[in-house]
Amino acid sequence: MRLLVTGAAGFIGSTYVRIAAAEHEVVVLDKLTYAGRPENLPEGTELIEGAIEDPAIVREAMAGCEAVVNFAAESHVDRSIDDQDAFARTHVIGTGTLLDAVRELGVQRYVQVSTDEVYGSIESGSFTETSPLDPSSPYSATKAAGDLLVSAHVETYGIDASIVRGSNNYGPRQYPEKLIPLIVLNALHNDSLPVYGDGRQVRNWLYVEDFCRGIHTVLARGRAGEAYNVGGPEECENLEVVKRVIELTGAEEGLIEYVTDRPGHDRRYSLSSEKLTAELGWEAQVHFDEGIEKTVSWYRDNEDWWAPIRSGEYREYYERQYGKALG
Repeated sequence: MRLLVTGAAGFIGSTYVRIAAAEHEVVVLDKLTYAGRPENLPEGTELIEGAIEDPAIVREAMAGCEAVVNFAAESHVDRSIDDQDAFARTHVIGTGTLLDAVRELGVQRYVQVSTDEVYGSIESGSFTETSPLDPSSPYSATKAAGDLLVSAHVETYGIDASIVRGSNNYGPRQYPEKLIPLIVLNALHNDSLPVYGDGRQVRNWLYVEDFCRGIHTVLARGRAGEAYNVGGPEECENLEVVKRVIELTGAEEGLIEYVTDRPGHDRRYSLSSEKLTAELGWEAQVHFDEGIEKTVSWYRDNEDWWAPIRSGEYREYYERQYGKALG
C-alpha cells in the first residue's frame, strides 16, 4: 500500500522508513527543522517538505495514501520548557490537521506515535495502557493532547486509528541534544559529560529498531481505538548509562559534571509491553548492552553525519543549556 510517514527525516521516523519501505510504497512529509535531515532517509525516498499543521500540504502528501503513521514531533523536553509554542502547534494543531485529512480523504488506517512521558513518573511497577495520563512537561502535555484527539476521532468519527507509546529510544542518527548521543560525542571529544541532578533518574531504554518494529506491527494488526505500549527490555539509571559510554569510549570518569536538574524532571519511567506481546506477538530483540555498543560504534564511524551538527546551531544551543562551550 501507499503509506504516508510524517516527521520521517528525524531519528525514529527515518529508521521506520527503512523497515516500512521493504513492504510498502512510502512518501515522507517533514518540516525539516533542526533535527530533520534528508540524508537520514534511504536513497530514493519520496520527500515532501512541509508542516503537518498546513492543511494544503497535508492533503497533497496524503492524496492516494491508504495509511498514515505520524512521527512528526518537537521531541526535546528541555526545548519545550524554554518555548512551548512549537510543541503545541505540531502535537495538537498538526495532529488535528492530519486527522481531518484522514476523514476527508477516506484513509483506511492511522497510527499516532507517542511517548511514555504522557503517563508521568512512576515510583514502582510499570505503566499499562489503562494508566491515567499525567504529563509533567509542555512536551508531554502536548503529546497527551494529541493522543486524546486521536481517541476522540475514533469515537466521534469512527476512524481506524491506534496509538503507540514508546519508552526512551536510542540508536544511530539521534540528534545529540538527547542523553546518549550527547554523552557519546562529548566523550569522543574529551568534553565534560553533563548529568542532570544526581543522575539517578531511571529510564526504560529501547533500541530504535525494536520500537519501529513495534509500530509496524501495530499498523498491520492493531485494533482501532487502542493504545499499545512499547517498552525496552531493561531499566537503567542515567548515571549508569553515562558510565557505560565512558567504558566503551575510553573516556575519563572525571569528565562527569553534575548540573542543575531539569524543572519537573520525571524520576522514573517504566512501560509494560505485555499487551503488545500477548495480542500481537512483539518482543524486543536488542538488549541494552548490545544496543549501546552498536550505538557508540555508529557514532564513532560516522563523523560525516555528526560533524556538521556540532559545528552549527547546536553549539549555541549547548552553551545556552549547559553554560559552557563545546571544546
